[in-house]
Amino acid sequence: MLELVLVITTLGFRLLGALGVRRFASWPASAAHGMAVMLVITASAHFVPASVTAMPNHADLVRMVPPVVPFADAMVYLTGVLELLGAVGLVVAATRWAAGISLAALYVLLLPANIYAAVAHVSFNGGEPTSLWLRVPEQVLYIAIAVWVARSADSTVVRRVLHLPHPGAAGATPVSR
Repeated sequence: MLELVLVITTLGFRLLGALGVRRFASWPASAAHGMAVMLVITASAHFVPASVTAMPNHADLVRMVPPVVPFADAMVYLTGVLELLGAVGLVVAATRWAAGISLAALYVLLLPANIYAAVAHVSFNGGEPTSLWLRVPEQVLYIAIAVWVARSADSTVVRRVLHLPHPGAAGATPVSR
């Protein structure tokens, strides 16, 4: 379902770009915004009380945390905050590169929880658990999109964030991608 949100919102933003909205003039920018929408949805589940059964809730996500991870309850809240910060970072052009890299790292760190949830048959709201063959490719897709968005970030912004000189500046060496 989240993949559908990601695809539909990305296509919607890209359509707006084709209609002249400059913010969505490229696929990576549209994907960054699409991923931001998806992240707001996923992050909201981190804060939903267990009494809500229309969507995954905080208790469901706590059950996904492998037993070796301490403070599962706090980790769920923390990852929800990080997802929201990542969403904001993706829509702000000046922070898109850092947000994309940070989200890719977060998705890598969350992969063990997704593997654990699949292997332990953790379900959301009593529904069918998501199988491992689906969870891992989903996570790889999110990592790939986050890296693609980061790599496609405006090189001027990346140079400014990394405090690198402009390629045209005297004595500057070109920044390759």
